[in-house]
Amino acid sequence: MKKILLLFVLCVSFTVSAQEEDEDMTNLNWLTDLDEAKKEALASEKPILLYFTGSDWCAPCKMLKKDFFNTEAFEEKAEKFVLVMIDMPRRTDVISEEQLKKNEKVVSKYNASGGYPNLVALNDKLNVIGELSGYTFLRETDRHFAFVDAVLENY
Repeated sequence: MKKILLLFVLCVSFTVSAQEEDEDMTNLNWLTDLDEAKKEALASEKPILLYFTGSDWCAPCKMLKKDFFNTEAFEEKAEKFVLVMIDMPRRTDVISEEQLKKNEKVVSKYNASGGYPNLVALNDKLNVIGELSGYTFLRETDRHFAFVDAVLENY
């Protein structure tokens, strides 16, 4: 009985730590609906930053999340964007089937090459104004900061 109880406690603690890991980007206002993002971009006169991720399978996506998106430096720049996360998980319990269908439409239009992670900047008319794909195991975010800076300078 003690072994079963210990096993249960371990499972619960791992689940809690996994949930805490997923909540890292909660300081940022990530939308999941491109139509909503377009309305917000029109109202705020900000560019849209699409982030294509495979949250439960893409190792570079997980590293980019930690090294780039979860930094104070990005958080400051994020205020000048309408942020949209397009997640394409392999597990069926990560997002709803309805959300997955919406995401597939956005992927087919703005990430047809299928690269993950992928950043795509759009104007308020949903035209592409920049794109940056990939993240290496060297974990250097210079390209990503240069990309968001260039989008902001040219918008």
